[in-house]
Amino acid sequence: MKKVRLLSTLTFMPEIDFLVIGAGAAGAAVSWRLALGGAKVVCLEQGGWVLPESSPSLTSSWEQARQRSHNPNPNVRMNKWDYPIDAADTPIQPSLYNAVGGSTIHWGAHFPRMKPSDFRVFSQDGVALDWPISYFELAEYFEINDQMMGVSGLAGDPAYPPRGAREFPPLPIGLGAKKISEAYERLGYHWWPVDSAIINGQKGTRKSCNNCGPCDLGCPRGARASVDLAYWPEAIAAGAKLITEATVTNIISDKNEVSGVIYRDADGQQHQLGARNVVLAGNGIGTARLLLLSANEHYESGLANNSDQVGRNLMHHPTGLVTGIFDEYLDGFKGPFAVSIYSQEFYETDTTRGFVRGYQAQTIRSDGPLGTASGGYTKPVKWGRNHHEDFYQQFGKTASITVTTEDLPSPDNRVTLSSQLDRNGFKIPKLTYQVDENAKKILDFGIEKNTNVLMEAGAREIITVPLVGSAGFHLMGTARMGDDPSNSVVDAVCRSHDLSNLWIVDGSVFVTAGALNPTSTIQAIALRAADAMLERALLPAMDENSALARQQEGS
Repeated sequence: MKKVRLLSTLTFMPEIDFLVIGAGAAGAAVSWRLALGGAKVVCLEQGGWVLPESSPSLTSSWEQARQRSHNPNPNVRMNKWDYPIDAADTPIQPSLYNAVGGSTIHWGAHFPRMKPSDFRVFSQDGVALDWPISYFELAEYFEINDQMMGVSGLAGDPAYPPRGAREFPPLPIGLGAKKISEAYERLGYHWWPVDSAIINGQKGTRKSCNNCGPCDLGCPRGARASVDLAYWPEAIAAGAKLITEATVTNIISDKNEVSGVIYRDADGQQHQLGARNVVLAGNGIGTARLLLLSANEHYESGLANNSDQVGRNLMHHPTGLVTGIFDEYLDGFKGPFAVSIYSQEFYETDTTRGFVRGYQAQTIRSDGPLGTASGGYTKPVKWGRNHHEDFYQQFGKTASITVTTEDLPSPDNRVTLSSQLDRNGFKIPKLTYQVDENAKKILDFGIEKNTNVLMEAGAREIITVPLVGSAGFHLMGTARMGDDPSNSVVDAVCRSHDLSNLWIVDGSVFVTAGALNPTSTIQAIALRAADAMLERALLPAMDENSALARQQEGS
């Protein structure tokens, strides 16, 4: 682990050095790193603690819970910690969660890193913008984060630069993935066991994965990493303070600096909290919303928005789905649903295909009985005399491949403020988004290629979904980083161009999206930003100590 110089004194600072907003993947990582470095850290989280043992995966109604109380869409779930989202103008519905742990409370834990080419899209392919940082500047932070989260996987993937050994071996890929991997071999395609933030062995009090399956509902064993388990105990032990059910409604600022926030507690009482620095970690929707809500006389179009980029360039990963139904029973509902194998054979640009960039193919397992009957991955089971026969023709006999595409930034895909209000009387975020022509071409190409893969694997029937409407779980780009203040919101270390003590560390700082799950990269960026914050926090102390030394020397 990179050594962090400890702050010997913070007496010259206000009571709070860093006020972090959001206790999810980024907020937990940055809070831990800052507290470890000796800074006084307070984190405000809109949600509360979710006990792993409360997961509905332990109940017989776990699939019903997925449809309502544990639905990934806050507009369906309507948890008391959620804020509604105006999603009338987007074909991809949002998936996010407010709690200690953020959306890692309900995720599949597929844990790839973005690739070196993802940071150089303009230089390499002439589209979008290059990042002001590279993969290799994040490499040490990827390793730190892997150790904190606990990763199962296999070193040596030729699609990546050399990396450290994983803490645990890969999880079992399943019989469906075995068929698909054999098809990849015959077709000459790259494939590899995924890196997963699910432990395949004991890690502290966390128990090994038992392959029960519904990881998105929570993991009562603690095998699947969520940052309430992987980061927050360490952050609190290092001195970070976490205030739950605290809804931040405004960031207070003048023209050059922020001075704190206004938030409401669980009882609706309003509080003001000052800090030397404010760090936003609220995801690509929540961060943009709060900056827009915090508009003032100096920033009439939203805080830190001199560039007019706050809320713009919203990126998802438009996703297609190809499902094969096999004659053989594949035990398809056993094992983590999103963690098996992937192929990046068509990840990089090949101009002969008629589009730039590409996609990642990720194998996922079958639905449970209710999902199968309602046609989650395939088609609804028929009612009537042949109901059971039709059900058993599908149940446990499917394997699916997701086509996760690159999503290039567009200023018209954005987060703005809706005219609708939340329960506290504040405007909710509005999503305006369209899948662009380049992504549509990637989806069509990927669905065709993976239909061929499943045919080669022996599927007797193949069903495709051209665009998965519920796949809005990757929220990026709405406060992007860059060297040029005219077209970006933060610099290379996630510090606001406009306000010297405002930092943003979540997925909103992404310049481009890559074609794979962003959580590992989000956390690496947050850890790197924390070190930059600590370096900057040291400067006043160093200046003060130098002045004192000169004064003593003169006397």
